[in-house]
Amino acid sequence: MLKWLWLSLLVFVLDQASKLWVVKHFELYESVQLLPSLNFTYVHNMGAAFSFLSSAGGWQRWFFVVIALIATTVLVIWLKRLKAEERWMAVTISIVLGGAIGNLYDRISYGYVIDFIDVYYGTYHWPVFNIADSAISVGVVMMLLDAFSDKKSTLTE
Repeated sequence: MLKWLWLSLLVFVLDQASKLWVVKHFELYESVQLLPSLNFTYVHNMGAAFSFLSSAGGWQRWFFVVIALIATTVLVIWLKRLKAEERWMAVTISIVLGGAIGNLYDRISYGYVIDFIDVYYGTYHWPVFNIADSAISVGVVMMLLDAFSDKKSTLTE
């Protein structure tokens, strides 16, 4: 099932290309409204999801690198062990893997993750995120759908 790694590469390339574009065209903390409730806002995230541990003093960079390396290894092993008919899970794992590697690359290269998608309603702003974060979220939702799907119907057909 490693044939699905092209999808991980695609997610990684889209993520990195979008981040490079933002860095080239925006100043740090610059924000431009794209649509009502959607801005491009360039920020550096020193923490993990939703800026968790972002002000921890620097040690969190390598902590999150180690966590991401472990997660990446687990995902590759899981992908390798899938059966040929488990295409949905292969796509799911590949999408999550591409996102994880995208943010891992940022953390190793810069010491932070580049975020720029700012979704809000009124004065409430969701934490700023990026393409890699989106891929991880979509992949996890796909995993949950798979976990809760009615597999009996596909087994008896």
